Amino acid sequence: MTATKIEHPGMDERRARGRKASEQTPPSSHSGWRPAADRPNPVALLEAQNVTREPDLVPVRHGRMMVSPFTFYRGAAKIMAADLKDTPVAGLDTQLCGDAHLLNFGAFASPERRLMFDLNDFDETLPGPFEFDVKRMAASFTIAARNNGFSKADARAVTLASATAYREAMAGFADMRTMDVWYAHLDEDEFMAAARTAVAEKEKLAKAKKVKGAAGTDAKLAQKALKRAEKAREKAHTRDSLQALSKLGELVDGRYRIVSQPPIVVPARELASTYGMSPDEVVPMLHDRFRAYRATLQDDRRHLLEQFEIIDMARKVVGVGSVGTRAFIILLQGRDTGDPLFLQIKEATASVLEEYLPKSRYRQHGERVVQGQRMMQAASDIYLGWTEGRDINRHFYWRQLRDMKGSVLVEMLTPVALTFYARTCGWTLARAHARAGDPVAIAAYLGDDDTFDRSITDFSERYADQNEQDFEEFVTAVRSGRLEAIEGL
Repeated sequence: MTATKIEHPGMDERRARGRKASEQTPPSSHSGWRPAADRPNPVALLEAQNVTREPDLVPVRHGRMMVSPFTFYRGAAKIMAADLKDTPVAGLDTQLCGDAHLLNFGAFASPERRLMFDLNDFDETLPGPFEFDVKRMAASFTIAARNNGFSKADARAVTLASATAYREAMAGFADMRTMDVWYAHLDEDEFMAAARTAVAEKEKLAKAKKVKGAAGTDAKLAQKALKRAEKAREKAHTRDSLQALSKLGELVDGRYRIVSQPPIVVPARELASTYGMSPDEVVPMLHDRFRAYRATLQDDRRHLLEQFEIIDMARKVVGVGSVGTRAFIILLQGRDTGDPLFLQIKEATASVLEEYLPKSRYRQHGERVVQGQRMMQAASDIYLGWTEGRDINRHFYWRQLRDMKGSVLVEMLTPVALTFYARTCGWTLARAHARAGDPVAIAAYLGDDDTFDRSITDFSERYADQNEQDFEEFVTAVRSGRLEAIEGL
C-alpha cells in the first residue's frame, strides 16, 4: 500500500493560492448567470430521478413540489446541479452539503443534550467547489423571500445578508487556529443571544427615530420573531422518541406498534404488496440489516444500542426531494414500554453532483452520507451509521428519527427575521466549509469588499427567475397528465 503524502503549505502560500484564484476567476464572475444553451429539460430530469423511486410515492413527491416555487426548488437539487456545472469556480474545493437550501439547516441535539444549529441534510454531500453550496443557499433565500411576498429590495437584502455572512465568517475562520475552527459551533444559547442582540439593535434604532415609520414596525416584528424563536426552542426540547411514540405508536395487547397512516406511514405488517415479503420474512431481514448497521458504530455506541430490542418498523415518507426514495422508521424498546427509541433509515442514492464532479471515494452511498455529515457538522448523531439493503445495490444510512429536532416556519418569517436567519445560515455554511476545506485560501479569494456578495445576489435573482419558469413547466406537465401528482399529503 502506498502512503498518501500530506502537504502542509504555509500561510503565505495558502493566501497566495486564494489570490491567484481570484485573478483567474474573479468574484465578480459569479454575476450575470444565464442558462446554458443545451440546458436539460427540468421535467425530464425529474422523470429520470423517478425511475428508481417507489412508484406509489412519486405522485406524493410531485404534489409536495406543486405547492409553490419554493417547495419546487426544495425538490429540484438535480436540476440545479445541472446548472451549477457550467458556473465559474475558483478551484477551491471543500466538502459540500450538496443541497444547502435554507430548510436543510436546523436545530438538533448534540450528544451533550444541547440544541445545536447546523446543516442537517447530507443526501447529496460530495467534495466540490465551495461556490456550489453558497449559490444553492443564497438562491433559496431569494426564492423564499419572493414566496413570502417581500419587496424586491427586501428580497435582495435577505440574499445579500447570507452571502455577506458567509464571506465575513470565512475571514474569521481564516484567522483562527486549526482546532478552534474544528470546535466552532452555534448552540442554543449563542443563537438566542444573537437574536436578542439583533432585536435590541432594532429597538435602539426605533427609539432614535421616536418609533416612527419602518424602524418602529421592524422593532415590533423583531420582538414577535424573538418570541416565536423562544417557543420553537422550547418545543424542540420536547421532540424525542417518547413524544414520537405518542404520535406514531399505539398500545395493542400491552405492546406498542406503529400506527398505520397510509401512504405516509405504512407498517411492516402492511408492506407485503409493496415489497413482496410477508411479515415473517421482514423480521429476520430487518434483524440481519440491524446487525450490519450496528457494526458501523463505535464500540460504546454499539453497546448502548444493543440494550434496545426491535419492536416494529414502517415505511415513512419524509421531506420533499427525498419522497419516493426508500425511507423507514424502526421502533425499539429499552427496559420497558416507557423507554422507546425511534431510528430512521433513509436510502442513499448517488449524489446529484456525481454526474459533474469526481465520484465519491466511498462506494457505499450510505457511508458517503455519514462521513460527509461527520466532516461538516460540529456534532453528529451518536447513532449515525450505514448498511446495504436487502438488495445490495441499495444503500442506506441510519440515524435517530427525532432528537430535539427543530426548523423554522419560513412562511411566517418577516424580512427582519429572514435576514437574521440568512446571516445565521451563512455563518454556519462557512464554518462547515472551513472544517473540510482551506479557510485561508477561500477567505483570500473572497476578499475584503462586497464584490462576491453582490455577485452571488445577482446570481440568486437570476436563478430565482429560472426556478419560477421551471416551476410553471412542472405544473403544466402535471396538468397535462405527463406527471401524476397527489396534493395535500
